[in-house]
Amino acid sequence: MPASHYRICPLCEACCGLEVKTEGTQVVSIRGAVNDVFSHGYLCPKGVSLKDLHEDPDRLRMPLIKRDGVFVEASWDEAFAEIEKRLLPIRRQHGADAVALTTGNPSAHKVSLLAYIPRLVRALGTSNFFSASTLDQMPKQLSAGLMFGHWLSIPLPDIERCDYLLILGGNPMVSNGSLWTVPDYRGKAKALRARGGRIVVVDPRRSETAAAADEHLAIRPGGDALLLAGIAHTLFDEDLVKLGRLAEHVNGLEEARAALRPFAPEFTAPGCGIPAATQRRLARELAAAPRAAVYGRIGTCTTRFGTVNSWLVDLINALTGNLDREGGAMFAKAAAFAPNTQGRPGSGKGVSTGRRRSRVSGVPEVFGELPITVMAEEMETAGRGQVKALITIASNPVLSAPGGPRIANALAGLDFMLSLDIYVNETSRHADVILPGLSPLEDLHFDVAFPQLSHRNHARFSGPVFDAAPDTPQEWQTLLRLCALLEGRGLDVDVQQLDDEAIEADVRRFAGDQTPAILAALRPWHGPERLIDLQLRIGPYGDQFGPNPDGLNLAKVKAASSIEGGGVDLGPLTARIPEVLRTPSGKVELAPPSVLADLAQVAPEPAPGFSLIGRRDVRSGNSWMHNLPLLAKGPERCTLLVHPEDAERLGLTEFAQVRSAVGELIARVELSADMSPGVVSLPHGWGHDLEGVRLGVARERPGVNMNALLDDAARDPLSGNAVLSGVAVEISPA
Repeated sequence: MPASHYRICPLCEACCGLEVKTEGTQVVSIRGAVNDVFSHGYLCPKGVSLKDLHEDPDRLRMPLIKRDGVFVEASWDEAFAEIEKRLLPIRRQHGADAVALTTGNPSAHKVSLLAYIPRLVRALGTSNFFSASTLDQMPKQLSAGLMFGHWLSIPLPDIERCDYLLILGGNPMVSNGSLWTVPDYRGKAKALRARGGRIVVVDPRRSETAAAADEHLAIRPGGDALLLAGIAHTLFDEDLVKLGRLAEHVNGLEEARAALRPFAPEFTAPGCGIPAATQRRLARELAAAPRAAVYGRIGTCTTRFGTVNSWLVDLINALTGNLDREGGAMFAKAAAFAPNTQGRPGSGKGVSTGRRRSRVSGVPEVFGELPITVMAEEMETAGRGQVKALITIASNPVLSAPGGPRIANALAGLDFMLSLDIYVNETSRHADVILPGLSPLEDLHFDVAFPQLSHRNHARFSGPVFDAAPDTPQEWQTLLRLCALLEGRGLDVDVQQLDDEAIEADVRRFAGDQTPAILAALRPWHGPERLIDLQLRIGPYGDQFGPNPDGLNLAKVKAASSIEGGGVDLGPLTARIPEVLRTPSGKVELAPPSVLADLAQVAPEPAPGFSLIGRRDVRSGNSWMHNLPLLAKGPERCTLLVHPEDAERLGLTEFAQVRSAVGELIARVELSADMSPGVVSLPHGWGHDLEGVRLGVARERPGVNMNALLDDAARDPLSGNAVLSGVAVEISPA
């Protein structure tokens, strides 16, 4: 008789609940957990592929050390001895900044990584910290920080009570939300329209989300700032601004009005491709709708004006009275780990940027990170502070970042490289030591980040389905052991003692004299479970270690998280302003000076011959998913989408040569009337034909690396985010 296990899927932001059936050590089936309080049985193909990932023969089970250019399996002690011998002398001789750290998207889905990486950053003491955030979302995090006081105070469409939803540059039908955790967007959108609501999608491609909407508007790539500014201008110009209860909680209304005065729709229309009359209609519809929300995602972030776009989205939500309002754009209240639920409510330190700058290009730090697009130059450029060693954690910048070939060359020139990864991929092939992580089915799961971005509040936990192999450490143990090595504590350390010391320091920061009592209450747990219990108990729904006996703790969430229970439902989003604010003024800052200064740089530009945009496929969230047979089967996905009229005019047949200012490639052509004329699309994360990669399934259909066409010097200057969309290219037959 198969055994059933409750599991939260870690493969995308939807975080769906799964029912995993096993017999012995074999996965029999995976399906959506019908009783999950958040996803209610919904499941996309990625969840089912956890079986493929767990069983993948290419997935690493033992550490690898490179000997004479060849990887050989080693014990954990041998791997750490090699790290001590190779890494520590570099740090001693050249300083902390000589060692860089980069983390990838999978880190956000593992509490064993996400909760412990900050400790590694502190132990390293390096200024050179990079992540996938500057390829994806940093503009949104920066604008949220400037407006609301924290990087993760991001307003989310309250889709289940919304009447009018305007989506720009997002495809939640495929992603199930991005910086908006919303499993089964399709079902929720269908319900919105069934109750008389309306969905409008702005995208250069008629995406899956656009095809199911009431209206699709084909914008010129990179024109989002012009369109949004035209809408915001209209709200001021036609006296449609209605702040409602937020009027007493905002600063900068008149400054925003003045800054937007030049952006009449008649001025912005030629640059964005959306007629002035349509821009004005959108403004009027947003203002007139009983409950409306604007949502802008990766297409709005990965442009030159990503931060301006992100700010304009929330400015429009505020001007129409839909910010922090039921059915509008609201803030989640996560049960744990959310800084905007901690400390004194209603005001705080806010955010700052530029506390340091990169050594070569002088670009500012944002949220503790430098743009990942400066990583290669920091390795290549000699001088004090040159990066000579790199640690990667679930990160594959050779495929995910602009200038992939340049990054690969820079990695080959390092004195030492350590990768924490489950594969020998395009990046980790350059490592001297690889420390493998666990299969998701061997690890516990509690989402740290995504409940802060969820369309409904909840708390869920899932334990491991299988035991890890004997003597295989948990990833948090690996990170703590690495921290101890960097701190000069040697190889023979008691990881449990390290964890005890870390949790005591965490508790002492806020508990003072109560520290011993709280530590005693946490004693049943260790590692991530102890952190989760602590954060749940001091969180907004917690038992506060006694004063609120009906509140949450880990034991209660565990008990509720089963096939029968599926977690704790904490209800729909509720109004949180002013409590959520962490700005020094205690107000929503509608006119951040740095953003207004960049807005002044927005202007219509001549259209290029062709513009290149990316796209997402439901079976292809990250590069490493290309090695899973269930997701890899079916039609080839790494194709160049071209409008049929463009293909006929250019004489394109099976293949096309694509050239940009910095690179070129040959891609397979796929005709698609969903593309706007003059716009072509390639997906990111492909190019699995490099020497030394051990991804057998992915190498069968390697695809091409879109990032070879992208300029690693092209960035949003405020957030440092890479420009990945709207890139000028030339297309010819190949």
